[in-house]
Amino acid sequence: MIIESVASGPFETNSYLVGCEKEHVGIFIDAAPASADKLLSFMKKHTLDIIGIYLTHSHYDHFADAHFLKNELKCPLFVHIEDRENLHKPGFDGIPKIIEVKAVSEDGLLEEGQIVSVGSLQFRVIHTPGHSPGGVCFYFEKEKILFSGDVLFKGTHGNVSFPSSNEEKMDQSLIKLMDLPDDVVVYPGHFGKTTIGEERSWIMS
Repeated sequence: MIIESVASGPFETNSYLVGCEKEHVGIFIDAAPASADKLLSFMKKHTLDIIGIYLTHSHYDHFADAHFLKNELKCPLFVHIEDRENLHKPGFDGIPKIIEVKAVSEDGLLEEGQIVSVGSLQFRVIHTPGHSPGGVCFYFEKEKILFSGDVLFKGTHGNVSFPSSNEEKMDQSLIKLMDLPDDVVVYPGHFGKTTIGEERSWIMS
């Protein structure tokens, strides 16, 4: 399994390339502002065909480069149905934009429990609302790796003060993630990686 990351944009948002070495295919997870060049360089470095862009949610700092990447690679874009409107109308979620963001349309919708294949790799979609209504995490069970978007960070969780955020749903989503094993490595939407075990104490307290 190949994992490459780049932190970019005004909020140092993490975007990821995840690739299958056996079948030379990969995906991008999120597409932060100014991430495209680095993501494309990762793709070339590992000689991968990108088969999709998967968004953990549709706050603009996670999809600002999606329009360019989708057109450049002619690959499909996926988001949860409850976050799709903000792709069509950036700013629909009520969060003021401090950079220009182009609208982009999704090609498929993500839902709870959905299994997605990336070559010989597979991940499960976990719906984790709270930070945004359609927030999702991507769980590679065999590899024990979780891409958590802005739900779970090291020592904290995503902002719940936005117009479409919901603190109660965030609490429920965090507890839901505690069903995963302690040794699952978490790659978040901001900051460095952590593990489920490292975060369990404050979530369950």
